[in-house]
Amino acid sequence: MNSQSPWGLPGRGLRAVRGYPRRAPLTLAYVCLLLAGHAWLGYGLSADRAAGVLGRLSTNVDNLRDHPVSALLGSALFFDGTLTDVTSTDFVGTFITLGLGVCCFLAWAEHRWGKRRAVAVFLGGHVAATLLTAVVITVALRHGWYPAAVRQSLDYGVSYGAQTVLAIGTLALPRRGRLPWAVFVLAWPVGGAEWAGPLPDFTTVGHLTAAALGFGLLGVPAFRRRRARAAGRPSPAGGFGPHRGSVAEPTSPAAGTTTPPPA
Repeated sequence: MNSQSPWGLPGRGLRAVRGYPRRAPLTLAYVCLLLAGHAWLGYGLSADRAAGVLGRLSTNVDNLRDHPVSALLGSALFFDGTLTDVTSTDFVGTFITLGLGVCCFLAWAEHRWGKRRAVAVFLGGHVAATLLTAVVITVALRHGWYPAAVRQSLDYGVSYGAQTVLAIGTLALPRRGRLPWAVFVLAWPVGGAEWAGPLPDFTTVGHLTAAALGFGLLGVPAFRRRRARAAGRPSPAGGFGPHRGSVAEPTSPAAGTTTPPPA
C-alpha cells in the first residue's frame, strides 16, 4: 500500500489557487476591484475626500431616498474593514466577509451555478437586506428606538451580500458541518451588537436579514442543482448534448460474426 504523500494537502491547495481564475473569473475580477477601491480610498485620496465619497455612497435612509441606485450599487464597490491591523475586530470582520464570503463562497457559487446566479444571490442579498433594514430603521425612528442621527449614518460595503452567500454556501459543506456553520453565520454579527431598546444596531439587523435571505434560498430547487458544465453533458432540465437513444455511432462487426452477403 502506498503511503500518502506529505505534499498531498499543500499540493491540492496549490492546484486550487492555480485553478481559481478558471473556476471563478468574475469573482476574481470583483476581488481585484474591491482591493483597488480600498487602496484608492486609503492612499489615493485625502481623508476628507474619501469621507465625501463614502458619504455619497452610504446606504443610509437619506441617501436611499435621494439617490437609491447609485447608493446601492456604489456601496458594493468597497468593503468596510482593514487588511493591515490584524489584531483588531475589524480585521476579523474583513476576514469573514471579504475572505470567506467573497473570495471563497462567492467563488464556489460562481463555479457551482454560473456567473448569473452567483451575481443574483450576492447582489440580491445586498440590495434586499439593505432595503429591508431601511424599513426597520424607519419604524425604529418612529418609536424612538434609534437616534435621529442614524438617518445619515455611514453604511457601505459588501458584508450584506457576503452574508447571503455565506448562508447559502451551507450547501458546500458536509452534512455534519452544516448546522454548526449556520449557527456561526447567525452568531458572528450578534457578537458585537449594540442594543437600542428591543432592537440591535441596524447593521446587525442587516446582517441577520441577509443571512435569513440566504438560508431561504436553500429551499429553492434551482439552487440545489449544479449547472451542466460540459457542452456534451445533459443538464438536469434536459439541456444541450446527446441523449441516450438518439443517433448511434457506427460500430465495426463484433468478433465471431459474419456480415450477410449483399442481395
